[in-house]
Amino acid sequence: MAVIVPEVRRLLDAESLLGEGPCWDAARGVLWFVDIKRHRLWHYDPATGSNSFADAPEQIGWALPAEDGNLLCGLKDGLYLFDPEARSFEKLAAVPGEPAHNRLNDACTDPWGRVWFGSMDDAENAASGRFYVFDRGRIVPAGPSAISITNGPAVNADGSKIYFTDTVGQRILVADLGPEGVGEARLFADVKAHFADAYPDGPVVDAEGHVWTGLYNGWHLARFAPDGELTLSVKLPAQNLTKLAFGGKDLRTIFVTTAQKGLSAEQLAAQPWAGSLLAFDAPVAGVAPPPVKLA
Repeated sequence: MAVIVPEVRRLLDAESLLGEGPCWDAARGVLWFVDIKRHRLWHYDPATGSNSFADAPEQIGWALPAEDGNLLCGLKDGLYLFDPEARSFEKLAAVPGEPAHNRLNDACTDPWGRVWFGSMDDAENAASGRFYVFDRGRIVPAGPSAISITNGPAVNADGSKIYFTDTVGQRILVADLGPEGVGEARLFADVKAHFADAYPDGPVVDAEGHVWTGLYNGWHLARFAPDGELTLSVKLPAQNLTKLAFGGKDLRTIFVTTAQKGLSAEQLAAQPWAGSLLAFDAPVAGVAPPPVKLA
């Protein structure tokens, strides 16, 4: 395994309590990300540095660009459409069967425009979380269940594999995927074996089919080969690294969200970049996320 310490840029001091869900919007040339606990949906334009946030009506876990120009967002109580021009949220659908103490946490699209997302216990205790797929307006359970903190999923470029993260279990699962649906999940990587005190957070797959993950309480990003072997560890100047996204014109910039949640006053003083949006030059290219098909 190689370890690198890249030249990290602090793009935005967002003061995120729980920064999450970075997603590159190729059509607009901007990055979207959220601060779940502060109910904020951020946009950042790397070409100009311009940025702003919209206040969401509830905790917001993710925002993914859709074909119609809106963003599909996962909030505590269901799926919403966000209009970037009007900066307004409109509820689209509740998630059937979700308990009131759960919230939606992370998501991705696949090559067919479907959205894979997970729920979790907001108190991070009960194993009440599970994964779903949103397919042109229809929401159905798909993938692992009985997980307290779900993260991901992440899908590879050709849509043949999908990765599910069990954060508290410190493991990443993989399943076969295709236009007809998803197969049985199996162990992909035992993260605890490599980072005993860190928790795998949001995953993403690069153009070479390798899986990257943020490590909460880990100070590192990790990159796993398609066979599950840990091949790269990237040291960054923040303890709680939540998720990364490949972006920029050539998809060779890695954007990283971070979190202040759980850090003491002393830790925050020692980590001035905690809660910031960070970036560094990627050693490999990423994959542009396909837009959501709403109908």
